[in-house]
Amino acid sequence: MYTIVVVDDEEELRKAIVRRVDWESIGFQVVGEAENGIEALEVVEKTEPDLLLTDIRMPFISGLELARQVREIRPSTQIAFLSGYDDFSYAQTAIRYNIISYLLKPISMEELTENLRQIKEKLDQMFSEFAKRQKSQENKLEFLLPLLLDTTRTDGSFGREERLKAQAADCGLLEKGNQDTRYMVMSFSLWDEGGKNRTEYNHLHAVDGIVKKYMKSAAFFLEDKLTAVLVAQPKDFDKYLHIIADEVIQSIERILGLRCCIGAARMIGHLSGLSEAYRDSVTALHYAEQGGISGIRYISDEEPFSGSDMDDVMRTEADIENHIRTGSPEELSRHIRGLFGQLREGEATREKINFLLVELFSGICRVVYSVSAEPASTLLKMDPYMQQMMFLDGSLQEAQEHFEKFCLSTRELIEKQKTKSSVDICQKALSYIEEHYGEADLSLVTVSGKMGVSPNYLSSLIKKKTGKSFVDYLTARRMEEAKSLLLSTGMKIRQVSEACGYSDQHYFSYCFKKYQGLSPNMLRQQAEAAR
Repeated sequence: MYTIVVVDDEEELRKAIVRRVDWESIGFQVVGEAENGIEALEVVEKTEPDLLLTDIRMPFISGLELARQVREIRPSTQIAFLSGYDDFSYAQTAIRYNIISYLLKPISMEELTENLRQIKEKLDQMFSEFAKRQKSQENKLEFLLPLLLDTTRTDGSFGREERLKAQAADCGLLEKGNQDTRYMVMSFSLWDEGGKNRTEYNHLHAVDGIVKKYMKSAAFFLEDKLTAVLVAQPKDFDKYLHIIADEVIQSIERILGLRCCIGAARMIGHLSGLSEAYRDSVTALHYAEQGGISGIRYISDEEPFSGSDMDDVMRTEADIENHIRTGSPEELSRHIRGLFGQLREGEATREKINFLLVELFSGICRVVYSVSAEPASTLLKMDPYMQQMMFLDGSLQEAQEHFEKFCLSTRELIEKQKTKSSVDICQKALSYIEEHYGEADLSLVTVSGKMGVSPNYLSSLIKKKTGKSFVDYLTARRMEEAKSLLLSTGMKIRQVSEACGYSDQHYFSYCFKKYQGLSPNMLRQQAEAAR
């Protein structure tokens, strides 16, 4: 059974559609209705429908603008337009916004029912294709896998990069002649309610199909996760990346009933950097998997400062780093003791052990710097173990005890720095909103860009801090300022509207009445009567 929200400012028509269509017989359930685009956004965010049936011409915001904003908050929702305007330009514009059908008024209930049956068939096909297995393109696989899994130092010279670009163009991953191309690696894992990893090869087509709607990509099943290489221009990453993440997560939850975790690497400009980007995406995925809920983590959010050299990291070092990043103190201690137990059993020479410890120590310092930057790195210099690191003349047991204490204290330091960093980012974002709420084009994307973090990350920080979504927080701030201006100044309603970030006075009045419970004029009248 698919869920649907019906939107039309003609109340009689809207009520007729909701009441007279036999929804259950055609596989739908009405979960909400609205008379304008503003209400529709709220209903969509609350009910998360599979389909939105909406008029194009409505008060405050058009159906096209509604479609655009729905794609921002609920990209997996499909949209059907119901309009009396037979204008093909609308249909052309609408293609970008998950438009599944375009219906013309006047329309009988019989015609509408038949169209809804056709829409259901399209939804059935989409859901089926999402879950079915598709064979990977072997040429892209053969080209990209060696780059992703390369653990050696690679020649990043101009000549090599040009050769790689030519190969990428030959297999259809790049367009020849495009000089402004960027790359990103994302890793995905799917989990059931019991905390078991359910990622399978047959999920590959589902994820790849969504990503390909927005940009060129190639996806693979690697070990227990899915990995996708995304190829686009910087502006397209800025515009679509958070939408891709939301649509994948929402579709996995809705269609497969699983939670989805995503790790995203930094955007890079060279194909020869895909190996490091792949490792970054896996690290980010480890962060995402810790919360027990669906979500995406960007390595740039978790570790804002890139390490100076990641190409020589050994497997043992990577294990220690992951335990420091995401493991509990008990898991970290157990892993270190196991490592030293293996060293004893393997009868490794002390020179080899000291070399390994120096490598591990170097990697740990890099993690601290990645997460915390210079202030935390300065604190590390105070650690007595750091001062002894190059002079390990004691017993192996003493080295184990020192190293374990150092790792535990480092883990605690990183946790504190990460918490402080997220609090600082959130506070700066709220301060920015406070200074710029009067700008009509202020949005989550623009604020997150100013903060240097992803929209998804900033949205979660604001929600955690204030208990409100970005839009709700911004609206509340604007409405409180509007109330203050209305009661303390003689500004006209239009002037108050513009001062609070609303270019449309009627839209402002509608929002104000909905938020405050009375219109701007009525608020002033009551205030004057009370004097």
